[in-house]
Amino acid sequence: MIIKEVIVVEGRDDTAAIKRAVDAATIETHGYGIRKETWELIEKAYNEKGIIIFTDPDHAGNEIRKKLTAKFPDAGHAYLSRKDATKADDIGIENADPASIIEALEKAHFTLEEKREEFTPADMGRYGLLGGPGASEKRDALGKKLGIGYGNSKQFMNKLNKYGITEEQFLEALGEL
Repeated sequence: MIIKEVIVVEGRDDTAAIKRAVDAATIETHGYGIRKETWELIEKAYNEKGIIIFTDPDHAGNEIRKKLTAKFPDAGHAYLSRKDATKADDIGIENADPASIIEALEKAHFTLEEKREEFTPADMGRYGLLGGPGASEKRDALGKKLGIGYGNSKQFMNKLNKYGITEEQFLEALGEL
């Protein structure tokens, strides 16, 4: 599988895992303190080829993703579940098998230009994704099926709307759980 966009990852081990799975160019942020030269390289890739942000499913990865998204709002986003990215209590893309990486990249989402509000907090409650027993696990499993990653109920709802997930797609994924 060849990916035309440049994939932005956190480190060299992530790059190695991506290269085992697909044919793609990567840029490494080397953590949260992204250097000026790296910002310039990412901006060039964003403007010329497009980028897919693919960070670890942990706090640091989410913070890096937020930082990148603020500067590159039309970037694509690929997500791995914590389960797929964990090996011996270490969380990172480098721990994922090639099939999981390919699946995440095939489901990469790009932000819609228009603002949608198809999903509401009431929907999160109605479908058992807000509070209550098993809500967190259900969001995690749904996030994996839909390719939008994990988030608390508000973040999850925002991702559903931001990435244009339809009610039909949502209900189909929910039915598969």
